[in-house]
Amino acid sequence: MTADSFPIAAGSPAEGPRQRLIVVGSGIAGLYSALLAAEAGSDVVLLTKGALADSNTYFAQGGISAVLDEPAPGDTVAAHIADTMRAGAGHCNEEAVRVLCTEARTDIAGLARFGVSFDLDDDGGPALGLEAAHSAPRILHAGGDATGARVAAALIKTVLEFHDAGRLHVIGHAQVTALMRAGAGSARVSGVEFLHNGARHSIHGDAVLLATGGAGQLFAQTTNPSVATADGLALACRVGADVADLEFFQFHPTCMVFPTPQADGAAEPLLISEAVRGEGAILVDANGHRFMPDYHPEAELAPRDVVSRSIALHLAALGNPNGHVFLDATVIEAQRGSGFLSKRFPTISARTLQAGIDWTREPVPVAPAAHYWMGGVVTDLYGRTSVPGLLAAGEVACTGVQGANRLASNSLLEGLVFGRRAVQGFLSEDRRAPRGTTDVLPLNEAAEAPTSSGLSRQALQRLMTAKAGVLRNGLLLAEAEAALAAWEADVVPLVVSRSLDVQAHEDSNLLLAAQLLVRAARKRRASLGAHYRSDSVAEPAPVEPSEKHHITTRKASLVR
Repeated sequence: MTADSFPIAAGSPAEGPRQRLIVVGSGIAGLYSALLAAEAGSDVVLLTKGALADSNTYFAQGGISAVLDEPAPGDTVAAHIADTMRAGAGHCNEEAVRVLCTEARTDIAGLARFGVSFDLDDDGGPALGLEAAHSAPRILHAGGDATGARVAAALIKTVLEFHDAGRLHVIGHAQVTALMRAGAGSARVSGVEFLHNGARHSIHGDAVLLATGGAGQLFAQTTNPSVATADGLALACRVGADVADLEFFQFHPTCMVFPTPQADGAAEPLLISEAVRGEGAILVDANGHRFMPDYHPEAELAPRDVVSRSIALHLAALGNPNGHVFLDATVIEAQRGSGFLSKRFPTISARTLQAGIDWTREPVPVAPAAHYWMGGVVTDLYGRTSVPGLLAAGEVACTGVQGANRLASNSLLEGLVFGRRAVQGFLSEDRRAPRGTTDVLPLNEAAEAPTSSGLSRQALQRLMTAKAGVLRNGLLLAEAEAALAAWEADVVPLVVSRSLDVQAHEDSNLLLAAQLLVRAARKRRASLGAHYRSDSVAEPAPVEPSEKHHITTRKASLVR
C-alpha cells in the first residue's frame, strides 16, 4: 500500500503541491470547513461515509441560534452567552461560549455566501423563533422545520460545484478506518486509511479534520441517522487524542413513538422539534395530566435534560418506565388558527400524518431518545487536538462550549463557528509533511477481525439504554462496564480491524465509545446536566480543573 493509493491531484507542477486538508464527514462542520479551506487555496479532500446528505445536520429541525446585527427586542450577545452557560449547568468553557455567541453572525453571513437562506417574517426580516431555555427569540429556521435539510442541501450543492470545478475532491461512501502518521516514530497524523468500493485505500495530507458527528446508535432509541456510530471519536482515541465529558449525552425529550408497527425503513424515529414546545405545545400523560409543572417551574420550556429526565421519572412513577407520554400541539392550532402547524412544521405534519396521527386534532406519543453528545475529542478554540496534525469540529469535538447540556439550536452554530476556526488553525501553521514517503503507516495494525463474536449491536443498544441512559446509578453502570468488557474480548475495540466489512468497524467503534462513556459516568458520582444519577453524591468543593472535565487518554482509559 502506497502513501497515496487513491489518485488525487495535488496542485500543478508550476505551483507545487498545496497544503492538503483531509476533511472526514459531511455534516455542517465538514461541508462548511471544506468550502472555506478550498476558497483559501488549500487542496481539500472531503470523505463521507455514505452520501453527502447522510448526517445529523440533514435531520436538524429547530434551527440555528444567533444574535444578529438587528436582534429581537431586548436580545443581546451577553444574553445568549448567559443562556448557554445556564443550560450547560456551569460546566461550559466560558471563553468558548463567548467565541460561539460573539462570532455567530459572522458565520450566518458566511452561509448566505453559499446559498443558504432563512425564513422571513411578514416585515421581510429574519423570522426568529423561541426555543427552550432561550431568554429571547433568536432561532433562525429554513423551510419551517426543515432547517438542517435546507442548509445541508445548499452547502452540498456548492461542494459539488467546487468538486466539478476542481477546487476540492469529494469521495463518497468512504469509511475511514484508521489515521496514519508521517513516519516511524512520528506522532503527527498525516493521512487516513479508508474503505471504498470494497477495497482499502489511503490518502496522505498535511492535516486531518474530523467532522464525523455523534454516536446516537449507541442507544436503542435515537434521533440520529444510521451513520452516527462514533467513528471520529474512536479514530482519535486510537491515536492517543484526549477526550472529555463523555458522560454527558443529551436525550431529546420528544421523539415520536410510532403507534403501529412500521414497514422496514419507515420506523426511523421522528424528532418533534423543541420549537413545537416553544410555540406552546404541552406534555401530558395517559391520564391527560400536564405533568411538567410538577417537575420544573419552566415546565415544557425547561432545558431539555430536565424535560427528558422528568418524562422518565414520571413514567417510572406511573409504573411504566418503558412507556411514553403525549405531546399536545392541538393547543397551538387552536390559538394560532387552522393551518398554522402545517405551515410552521411541514415536515412533522407530513410524517405524523403518514403514521396515522393528525396532530392538529390529537396528541402525539413521544419518549426521550439519544440526541447529542456534549463530550468528544478535546480541542482548543481553533480545532486543534492533543495530537499534531489532527483537528476536530462539530459534535465529535469537545471545546467545552456545550457544557453538561447543550442549549437548543447551538449545535449547528458550533459546527459553523468552530469549523471555520479549525480551518483558520490549519492555515495559520506550516503543517507540511513530506508526501510520497514509503514509511507512512496506519496506526494499530491488526489481523482480520473475527467473522463472528458475542457482540450484537442491538444487544449493545439495549444495554446502554437500560443501564447508561437517561437515568443512571452506580450499580447499573458497573453492570454495563462488566458486560462491555466481556464483549471487548471478541471485538478488541482499541485495535483497528483489517476487515473490509463496514459494520465490523462501526460495531468496534460503538463498543469503544460505550466503554468510554460508561467509565466517565462511573467516575462522575454527582448528577450534573444531562448526566443524572439516582445515587448522586455531593462532590467536594472546589472541584479541581483536572477533575471538572474528566479528560481521558487512551493510555489511562481502557488498557488494563
